[in-house]
Formats: sequence, C-alpha cells, structure tokens
Amino acid sequence: MSGRYLLDTHIAIAMLGGDKAVTRRVRQSKEVYLCSTVLGELYWGAFNSGKRDENVRKIDDLAAHSTVLACDPNTAREYGLVKQRLRQKGRPIPENDIWIGATARQHSLTLVTRDAHFSEIEGLATEAW
Repeated sequence: MSGRYLLDTHIAIAMLGGDKAVTRRVRQSKEVYLCSTVLGELYWGAFNSGKRDENVRKIDDLAAHSTVLACDPNTAREYGLVKQRLRQKGRPIPENDIWIGATARQHSLTLVTRDAHFSEIEGLATEAW
C-alpha cells in the first residue's frame, strides 16, 4: 500500500454517500487526490439528479477540501500513450477512465476503484475499497 491515492468517480460517490469503509480508508491514507475528470463526472451527475442543489453543494465542499489534480500537457501525453496501448490490445475502456488512469500514472498514484477495466492500463496500480 503506497498511501498515495487517486479516487475514481465511483469511490468519490461512495465517500459522498457516507460509505464508512471508504471514509475510514481516506482518513488512514497518507495522501488522497481527486482529478478534474472525476469532479466533472460528479458535477454532471449532480446536475442530473433530483437533489441538484444539495449534491452540487456536497461536491463543492469536497473540491474545496481536496487536492485536485488538473490535466496538463504531461497528462495529455500519458493519455495518448495509454489510449494507444489499449487500442493495440483491442481493449478499449471509457474515455474519461483513460484520463483518470493517465492522471494516476502521471503522478505515480494508486487508483482506488471498483472498476475492473482499469486493470487493462499497463503500469497502473489499483486498489478496490
């Protein structure tokens, strides 16, 4: 366990929903990050929910109290490499997940996810919480 984690969207949703196991692991971890792609997915979900204002406020609070990693030219380069390798293997995954995986690889973070398709990204460390 590296103690340095990037949360994927499903894990962030679990944390926002009060999942005690996820919240405990976040508190026990040395460093926990979100990326702008995950925030975008969270906001999209909030804007399409029945509790729009409440959910947007929760995400605003999460973003304000988190270190958020933005996409930069290095992320874009990593994305291109990851997507090219997935194409070569014939194992595509959702576009946003390529960006999330690229961000984790760029910063040498363990991606916390419950999505098995992230295992298709070479050199990406994952943990399921």
